Amino acid sequence: MMAYPLEAVSRVKVLVVGDIMLDRYWFGEVERISPEAPVPVVRVARREDRLGGAANVARNIVALGAQASLLGVVGSDEPGTRVRELAREAGINSCLVADPETPTTLKMRVMGRQQQLLRVDFEETPGLACLDKLEAQARQLMAEHDMLVLSDYAKGALAQVDVLISAARVAGVPVLVDPKGQSYQRYRGATMITPNRAEMQDAVGRWSDEDDLQQRAQKLRKELELEALLVTRSEQGMTLFSERGREHTDAYTHEVFDVSGAGDTVLAALAVTRAAGLDWYDAVLWANRAGGVVVGKLGTSTVTAGELA
Repeated sequence: MMAYPLEAVSRVKVLVVGDIMLDRYWFGEVERISPEAPVPVVRVARREDRLGGAANVARNIVALGAQASLLGVVGSDEPGTRVRELAREAGINSCLVADPETPTTLKMRVMGRQQQLLRVDFEETPGLACLDKLEAQARQLMAEHDMLVLSDYAKGALAQVDVLISAARVAGVPVLVDPKGQSYQRYRGATMITPNRAEMQDAVGRWSDEDDLQQRAQKLRKELELEALLVTRSEQGMTLFSERGREHTDAYTHEVFDVSGAGDTVLAALAVTRAAGLDWYDAVLWANRAGGVVVGKLGTSTVTAGELA
């Protein structure tokens, strides 16, 4: 594999648009079971907030040595303020739309003995007026960037994703999409989509073998007018489908500690290496390596250019 193209990556500008969330962790010790119910009692010793969703993609892009702008919807609340603070600290150019009617998406995790004991989610779909503002801002920002990344967590920020893809095509900006749901027609015209194994099955059904997967993947790629389609397959590695056919890379061997946010890291690495001039398969190799490193870390984390190099 060629050396990590750090100098070229440092000139790359990526616009990330999508569902922004705050990942909140409460770490503590578990020493007894509650007398009120058969559940552990966690004595919280430490609290930590991290950027999640599209914000974690942007955070990874900066960690990998490139420049990132982040566009999404947050509430006019304390978690929204934390998202802005964390983005600023990470060196991300924030272009956030504030929705006074909708809370910031928050995932709160209670951790004991390095294990997740409970997750509580707070989320609501953003209003139409906010989505119109997001679309208008995205159109303005596209021309200033080398790549558009759409991070879809099905929280509502990308309800008009087809409009964003069309605008990017007009602007001549490549589009990478991390998709959700079963209706992939909404991603028609993107440059690449990166479904995981379960998401691919939702889109094309269960395949019987590798030949069957190849036929289904290439059919979907042509129907959606994609340049490439990457299926991320966890311990089975990653499989790229393009005009060149099928190209597979085995999983980058690493101790798996926590897979949360690994897809964000893969998406970020694909974006920066492709925008830096690598072909799709070389970009996939670096994305595979980055994903392999990040699953060895706890919670939504980043991989740095130094770790890859």
